[in-house]
Parts: sequence; structure tokens; C-alpha cells
Amino acid sequence: MADYRTTDDRVVVKRGGAGRTIAIVLAVAAIIAAILFATGFWSADVKEGALPDVDISAKGGALPDVDVDSKEVVVGTKKTEVEVPVVGVQDNGEK
Repeated sequence: MADYRTTDDRVVVKRGGAGRTIAIVLAVAAIIAAILFATGFWSADVKEGALPDVDISAKGGALPDVDVDSKEVVVGTKKTEVEVPVVGVQDNGEK
């Protein structure tokens, strides 16, 4: 049996992509902003502004008047004779 050996000492380093780096930076920025708001260093005092006044009114609806004329469907049965062909099977002797 053959013995296969490699003399190549390789080290594989898996690096995170740009998406991982951006996510870490955004998470750190969010944590810093939360700390600044919690300590009172930053504050957000809204002095003016209000939600818009919305007045909604609706009247009760009614279904439209529809006159539908359909065709008359007649369902029934009648006796009919159908000629059925006779099918025969022959044995030709092959196996």
C-alpha cells in the first residue's frame, strides 16, 4: 500500500468579511449612543410637534342592484344502445 505524506505546513486563517466589520462598528456605535443618552450627556427634548388631526367619517354602503338572467339547464337521461366490438386473443405459440 502507498503512503501519502505532505511536507507542506499550511495555516489557514479565516477572515471575516466586510459585512461582519460593518455590523461590529454599528453595534459599538449603538452601544455608545445608548450610554450617552443613559448618562444624560445627550438628551432629546421635543418642544414642538404633534400628530396630525385626522377626521374620518363614512356612510353606510349598499350592495348594487343586479338583475341576472341565466340560461335554463335541462338535465335528463335517455336509453341508448352502444355497439361494443368483440376482441379476440390468439396464442402464436412463442414463449
